Amino acid sequence: MRKMVQGRLSVFKFESFRKYKDIAHFITTKEGWISGNKPRFTGDQEADYSGFRKELAISCEVKVEKFMFPRQTHSDHIVEVTSGTDSTTISGTDALITNEPGLFICVQTADCVPILLFDPQKKVVAAVHAGWRGTISKIAMKTVQQMTERFGCEQTDIVAGIGPSIHMHAYEVGPEVVEAVKSNFSNSPALLKPSLNEGNAYFDLWEANQTLLMEAGIPEENIELMGLCSFEQADLFYSARRDGADTGRMVSGIRLV
Repeated sequence: MRKMVQGRLSVFKFESFRKYKDIAHFITTKEGWISGNKPRFTGDQEADYSGFRKELAISCEVKVEKFMFPRQTHSDHIVEVTSGTDSTTISGTDALITNEPGLFICVQTADCVPILLFDPQKKVVAAVHAGWRGTISKIAMKTVQQMTERFGCEQTDIVAGIGPSIHMHAYEVGPEVVEAVKSNFSNSPALLKPSLNEGNAYFDLWEANQTLLMEAGIPEENIELMGLCSFEQADLFYSARRDGADTGRMVSGIRLV
């Protein structure tokens, strides 16, 4: 990983993506926003997010209409986008895929796991939002499957980056989530650490999503885990668990150049 200034914004980038000259990507932080201290990029009122989208566009030197954001609902719904897609209508969606150059496909997070995917052979990119519900429903795996089925991608060609999100030590979950993990992951003992609160456990979202990517066929060496905890690093990242659901959001975006 590397941190850098892009326009006014401080962003992180995956080290493993650096060698590819035909993509651009970023993960924003708290630093640099002038439109407010709780950036959002979708909402019922355009005024709530338009300023932040403009700032993002300026920092990336890309027109604001080239940014695509889904209205995330912790689903396993995946949408293929093109320049004809109206970003205000991508509802009930938590992953975007495109093979069209110039479009920044993005997800926003504040503890959930952002995942960026790139196939350098078929020139396809994807952005995935995976909270515990998305992780349980295996949205990361399903996105890889859609890349292979729709665009002919080979899983072994795909490179993946797992961005800043809440780490296991700060992510205690209740019995409902514990049972869902046990029912959906064969390696659940490695993903759950017992809690002092009966029936609860600490859930490793990082390892769970890495497991899904590998089970989808992506080699382990093609997966970069940024390893930054959104809850712990309050100076850099927003955290819904730490600050409440009304906090700001980080953006993870990727585009074909």
